[in-house]
Amino acid sequence: MTVTDTTQGADTTEDAALHADASYAVSHARSQTLHELIDDPQARGRDRLRVLTGDRPTGPLHIGHLFATLKSRVAIQDKGIDTFILVADYQVITDRDSIGDVRAATLGQLADYLASGIDPERSTIFAHSAVPEVGQLTLSFLSLVSDAELRRNPTVKDELAATDGRPLSGLLLTYPVHQAADILSVHGTVVPVGRDQLPHVEQTRAIARRFNQRYAAGEQYFRAPDALLTELPVVPGLDGKKMSTSRGNGISLGMTADETAARIRKARTDSERRITFEPDRRPEVASMLRIVGLFTGEAPEAVAARIGDGGAAVLKRELTAAVNDGLAPHRERRAALAADPAYLESVLREGNARAREVATRTLDDVHDRLGLHY
Repeated sequence: MTVTDTTQGADTTEDAALHADASYAVSHARSQTLHELIDDPQARGRDRLRVLTGDRPTGPLHIGHLFATLKSRVAIQDKGIDTFILVADYQVITDRDSIGDVRAATLGQLADYLASGIDPERSTIFAHSAVPEVGQLTLSFLSLVSDAELRRNPTVKDELAATDGRPLSGLLLTYPVHQAADILSVHGTVVPVGRDQLPHVEQTRAIARRFNQRYAAGEQYFRAPDALLTELPVVPGLDGKKMSTSRGNGISLGMTADETAARIRKARTDSERRITFEPDRRPEVASMLRIVGLFTGEAPEAVAARIGDGGAAVLKRELTAAVNDGLAPHRERRAALAADPAYLESVLREGNARAREVATRTLDDVHDRLGLHY
C-alpha cells in the first residue's frame, strides 16, 4: 500500500511498510498473551474473554473452512471461552448483485457448524439480519471514522479488486465499520484472524477508543478487542489457487463421496509421471499433496515420496480416500442435521434471541451516552 504525505508531496511507502510491521509486532505480542490466557484457565482469572467470529453465507463451506476456522472454534469453545459466531448474511450484498438463496446457504452453514462440533448450548450462533441493533450501532460508529481511513483499508481494496471492476459500493466501503459493530455489539474481546484481516481489528480498536473519548467522557465503556492471530493451514484449491466452490476447485463439506471422487477425477495435474512437491512449478500437484497431508497428518513431501512413480492416478486415488475417509463422520452428522431444518431454525432463533438481548443492552448504553433517550 502506498501512502502519500500531501504536506511534503513525498511518497512514504517505506514508512507505511515500517508502520505495518510495527503494528503487526504489537498485535502479535497481544495475541501471544491471549493464547496463553485461553490455554490456561487459572491465568485467565477474572479476565473476561468473549470471542466473536463468523462467515458470510455466500456458498457451501469447504475443507478450507474446516481446517482454517471450524476446528479452532471448537477448540476455543471446548476451553470454556464464551463464543459468538456470526452468520453475516447482510454482508453477502457488499460486493455482488446476485446473492443467491441466502436462507439455504445459512442453514447449510449452520449444519456444518454443528457437525464440526460447535455446541449451541455453549456457543451463540446468530444471523446478522436478526439483530437490527447492530445496524443502529453502525450509524453512530460511522461518525468516528473518516472517508480516507476507509478507502485505504487494505481489506476493502482486496475485496474491491476481486469484484472484477464492479464500482465500490457504500456498503463495501463501510464494511470495516459494520464489522466493528458486529464485534462491539456483543462486547467481543477476542477476534480470531489471519494477518491479512488485522486492519479490520485495528479499525475496531480505534472506534472503541474514539467512542470512549468522544461520547463516554473517557469511561472505558467499550474494551478495545484484540486479534487472536491464527496460523491458518494452507488449504489451496485443487488447481493451486484459493479454494472456492464457485470456481469448481474446492471440495464442499456437504458433498457426497461420489461427488468428491468426481470433482477430484476432473482436476488437472500435469504430464510428469513422478510425483514431487514443487509448489511453484507444479501448483496443482502440490495442492493435492497438501490436502492429503492435512487429512493424514503427513508432510506433503512425505506423501509425494510415498506415491513416487505412481503418477497422477495414484495421487488422485490417495486424495479421494483421504478426503472421503476424513470427512465421513462430519458428513454423517451433517446429513442428519440437514434432514431436520426445523431443528436448525430453532438453534438459530435461540442464538438470535441471545445475541439480540446483549446487543439491545449495548445499544441502550450507547444511546444513554449519546443523550438519545426520549
